[in-house]
Amino acid sequence: VSAYLSNNSSKLQFSSSDRWKTMGVFMSKTLDQNLKKQQEFMLLNSRLQLERQILMQNQMRERQMAMQIAWTREFLKYYGAFFGLASFALTAGALRNKNPRLFIPVIPLSFILAYQLDMGYGTLIYRMKAEAEGIMETEHDRLELPLGTPTFESTEKARRAQSTFFIEK
Repeated sequence: VSAYLSNNSSKLQFSSSDRWKTMGVFMSKTLDQNLKKQQEFMLLNSRLQLERQILMQNQMRERQMAMQIAWTREFLKYYGAFFGLASFALTAGALRNKNPRLFIPVIPLSFILAYQLDMGYGTLIYRMKAEAEGIMETEHDRLELPLGTPTFESTEKARRAQSTFFIEK
């Protein structure tokens, strides 16, 4: 009987050990699957966050451009009125005094008016965009920052130098 129990206890231990191994492999697979799902979720989440940041930055750029165009158009109303009055007064003065030199200021003022009209209602923005694209494609070296692209380390160094709230070792 004792031999039977000793044989069976070793079988029980072996059987119990197999159960633990099986359960460990199952738990390991489950943990690996959960880890993989978590990594996929984090990747998806970071991608979604990056897409949102890109969209937000583009919307901010578009709003700034719209404000610039609106400012130009508003400025053009006032400058156009000034130009019209100045041109009329200078032309009348030149004709009345028979002095064509009074008409000379109208020439540079007309260039400014033409620029503002082109900026507000013309194709200046499209030409500037095409020129900028050309610079980015063929003259990319002109766009490099003086000390290169900022890194995390350089940003942290500057932050620590300016920080008065936290003292880090």
